[in-house]
Amino acid sequence: MGGFGSGRSGGRPLADDCLRIDIGWMLRTGRAREGHVIRGGLSWQHGDQPAGSIGYTADMSDLNNAALELCYSRGSGATQESVIQRVTLIHSKPHLGGRRWWLLCPFRTRRALKLYLPPGGDRFACAKAWGLAHRSQRMRADDRCFEAMFRMQRQLGGREGFGAGLPPRPKGMWQRTYDQAWARYHTLDDHCSAVTAGLMLRLGDA
Repeated sequence: MGGFGSGRSGGRPLADDCLRIDIGWMLRTGRAREGHVIRGGLSWQHGDQPAGSIGYTADMSDLNNAALELCYSRGSGATQESVIQRVTLIHSKPHLGGRRWWLLCPFRTRRALKLYLPPGGDRFACAKAWGLAHRSQRMRADDRCFEAMFRMQRQLGGREGFGAGLPPRPKGMWQRTYDQAWARYHTLDDHCSAVTAGLMLRLGDA
């Protein structure tokens, strides 16, 4: 696997800056479905600007031989490459029943919920294969509760913001999972409120 970091030792790409394939999100939003073959496209934005797009085929017609085929181009001009990358889908059986789906990283042969393509990278792979860091690892401890809250809001398709709450339960999400998300949100909200109050107190004493 070439691309980002090939031949260099410094700097780890951030997961937040990568194009990302999330199999759980694809299932929740109907972009993949057990027992079906679904073709479509995925696109990403950084802020208001387009960041990339790919085509895909999610073949889950045979649950024991499921796969996700990704079709995209990289590079430009004479060096442009058309890529067809096949990612095996596997499932486990949680104690509470049902199936949990995973992406099998093509380079580490390990299961992952998400695969990433960093800027300048050539193939989607798991975070460990790319040696990714997360923005929260570079934040002050007091800032991490805000980032965790905003990430939860993004994952559920809601509006980011302190005090914005969570959006209605997404279609396909279990009520128990949604209730757990709200419990986690309230914990983060309390932490953020304490951080904000502490900051205001320090500013008042300055």
